Amino acid sequence: MPKKEVITTVEMRGPSGRQSAGQRGATVSFHDIHYKVTVGGSCLCRKKGTVKDILIDLNGIMKPGLNAIMGATGSGKSSFLDVLAARKDPSGLSGQVLIDGAPQPPNFKCLSGYVVQDDVVMGTLTVRENLNFSAALRLPTSIPQHEKEQMVDKLIQELGLGRVANSKVGTQLIRGISGGERKRTNIGMELIINPSVLFLDEPTTGLDASTANSVLLLLKRMANNGRTIILSIHQPRYSIYKLFTSLTLLVNGNQVYHGPAQSALDYFSGIGYTCEPHNNPADFFLDVINGDSSAVALHSKIEEETDDSDAVSVSRQRIEDKLVEEYRNCAYYRQTKEELEGIVHGRDRTTTSRSRTITYNTGFFTQFRWVLKRTFRNLLLNPQTSVAQLAVTLFLALVVGAIFFDVKDDQSGVQNRFGALFFIVVNQCFSSLSSAELFIIERKLFIHEYISGYYRVSVYFLSKILSDILTLRTLPGLVFSCVAYFMIGLKPTVEAFLLFMFSVILVSYTATSMALAIAADQTVVAIANIFMTISCVFMMIFAGLLVNLPSIVSWLAWLKYLSIPRYGLSALQINEFTGLDFCHGLHSNITMGMTCTGEQFLDEQGVDYSTWGLWQNHMALCIMTVVFLLIAYLKLRFIKKFT
Repeated sequence: MPKKEVITTVEMRGPSGRQSAGQRGATVSFHDIHYKVTVGGSCLCRKKGTVKDILIDLNGIMKPGLNAIMGATGSGKSSFLDVLAARKDPSGLSGQVLIDGAPQPPNFKCLSGYVVQDDVVMGTLTVRENLNFSAALRLPTSIPQHEKEQMVDKLIQELGLGRVANSKVGTQLIRGISGGERKRTNIGMELIINPSVLFLDEPTTGLDASTANSVLLLLKRMANNGRTIILSIHQPRYSIYKLFTSLTLLVNGNQVYHGPAQSALDYFSGIGYTCEPHNNPADFFLDVINGDSSAVALHSKIEEETDDSDAVSVSRQRIEDKLVEEYRNCAYYRQTKEELEGIVHGRDRTTTSRSRTITYNTGFFTQFRWVLKRTFRNLLLNPQTSVAQLAVTLFLALVVGAIFFDVKDDQSGVQNRFGALFFIVVNQCFSSLSSAELFIIERKLFIHEYISGYYRVSVYFLSKILSDILTLRTLPGLVFSCVAYFMIGLKPTVEAFLLFMFSVILVSYTATSMALAIAADQTVVAIANIFMTISCVFMMIFAGLLVNLPSIVSWLAWLKYLSIPRYGLSALQINEFTGLDFCHGLHSNITMGMTCTGEQFLDEQGVDYSTWGLWQNHMALCIMTVVFLLIAYLKLRFIKKFT
């Protein structure tokens, strides 16, 4: 892509990254857009998938104003919006999108605003805190913090969020703001960079008619001020429809209309489809598209009732073909093609680059500070992850302490100590399964913020790991160790207690890392939990309690090296059993066949209780933790971020 064109496109935003006062929004033109996907393929059975056309030969221009994309479910509205916003996977995509006559810069998705269909704001934070987060990371560092806060205050007033500015957005457990206020907060997080083009995917989803109308009135006011707003919408009420500047109608990926929204009824009336009095135009268009309109004046045979599903399908296909043909023969289509030819005159369209680049306005440490701060606040304000985790840990510690309370230095003490240590290790492994949702529940939020240029993957990964380890692994591990250790009555020395605590926390770290490595690329928590439960149960078999490790056949013995509970249990056994005497005061002929020393018990279990034998367990756990975290990061780094 020519360097000069990229500079021209970026310069329209001004030196501070904000649109200059009085400047009109960008003109978005799309030329010969085709998008195909392969469905039904399988690598295992070498079955080739079929190619499905999602978008077919789309051409048009969207100028400053409120530009709507409408169509029935599955017509390709969201896919088309993603193509225009440079958020669609380039594979299978042909044609080009121009911004003010120049190719989209590779980082266009970071320069434009995009409001996704599902809300992607942090529910535990207030409206102001969410907007401040967006301003801190998306505006250049050259803008002082107090100016960013002033911009946020001004935006809050413009969006009508002053009354709820300091209210939490809300989660399933926290009562928050209304749906319309939540949607406006989403819009505000994109408007903070004052983009020349704002994309919205189904902005009325989940809103009642009145709230949806107020949101669209807000967008109309912004469009009247010169901003280019492009939105996909399914079936708006008439008061919303009359706000549209231009309308694009899609049927199975084909254009059947692209032109002024208020001229659409006249166009359809001219080709034989007349809207009945008092009928909503949006409903009328969908009726025509689906072949269900009672206003069809042509092809009367199509309107005849029939129970034959094949005949109905053929009839709808005939209507679709007719609509596409009529549009390509109309004056709007010819006028659009002439304008497009004028835009691309003299430009070689085959050399357009489809690279996707993400740029950042802030450095690594600025991003890390803000993301880590938000992550900690989210954890602390979420009772189900902070308070509940500590409460459950304390309860389990009390239960374990009560069951194995004050173990004796006799033969029952051998079994009780071994059982208590095994339970503690397994409990740490299964307690770490809660980390499965660490990346899954915020998957949409992460993908949206990452491709919008909020922060780097490494920043998000480190912030989540540190917050989870410090608040949900280390602190509960300390509480559990302090309660269970002294209630059970394990070796009463400071060194033994500290080593016990270190081993327990390290097992928790390793199990958490394994959970993250498994769940990082999953989309459903339940599926991730199944994989992790199977892994933990499998490793538990080779921990040393359910089967004597030295007795395992050689071709299966190597599996013990993959067992996290084995390393943790071995470390705790060496720490606890060395130096203990379980036969003191008994006559020698009575102790025949009994386990009298801790070292003897460790020999029976095949545990090396030398200094290296102890610390090799911790080293193995550390290596496994690093490997699992690396796998989790790589999965997160290469996760599919474009639809």
